[in-house]
Amino acid sequence: MPGGVSVSMKMFRIVSSLLCAASTFLFVGAGVGRAEAEPNAAIKIRSAGAEFANPSPSGEPGSPTYLSDVLPIMMSKCARCHGDPNSVLSDWLDYRTAFNDRVEIKRRVWQSWNRSYYKQPMPAGNSVEAQSMTADERQIIKRWVEAGAPCGVPPTDAAIHSKAEKTELGKRLFGTVCGICHQPAGQGIASRFPPLARSDFLNADKYRAIRVVLNGLQGELVVNGKKFNNSIPRFPLSDQDIANILTYVFNSMGNSGK
Repeated sequence: MPGGVSVSMKMFRIVSSLLCAASTFLFVGAGVGRAEAEPNAAIKIRSAGAEFANPSPSGEPGSPTYLSDVLPIMMSKCARCHGDPNSVLSDWLDYRTAFNDRVEIKRRVWQSWNRSYYKQPMPAGNSVEAQSMTADERQIIKRWVEAGAPCGVPPTDAAIHSKAEKTELGKRLFGTVCGICHQPAGQGIASRFPPLARSDFLNADKYRAIRVVLNGLQGELVVNGKKFNNSIPRFPLSDQDIANILTYVFNSMGNSGK
């Protein structure tokens, strides 16, 4: 991160390659796609060590794809329940799992919401995710399933960005992935999600902040003198995405400028 923040992300992650071609997907190791500058990027697929056939890897022109359209919704609206590979619930941040569950995903996200399917709609309950999920987002998931649940191709961004560009890219990505729980201005939600604005926990250790975004966090913590006990999912973000988000957060919201 230029301008005072120099964080080598390579020490935190080994990047594997993703092959998504023809009608067969080969997932190698931890399958990490590269970053995209836009916040609705397809960033990473967790599937490992298996060949998987998809009849429509790229989808019809104009149809939603998992990587470009569905994964951002999953990250912001589904990840707390369906984003942990060790959970008893399906990990929908993994494309192969989401593809296998596509029919039920459509039923719960679209049909139950329209009261044409008997199970509880998702996102469940009166959560912030359920309250903030839009009809357009639900329709994107519906259209994706109806199009054959194509994976798509992860766009790449190999450009070297200035600090101002990183901050702007991070702001847009923050709004997509983080703003639901931490709120657009980083104020958090009392007793539920800690603030990022003027956060003593955040500003104390930038490397800890990187680890939290990279690996997620569970359990009690104290931020600005108040206790919080919730979970932060492990999001499928690239190294560049993490750098952009933290450049934005550290250089806004009254934070330290690291």
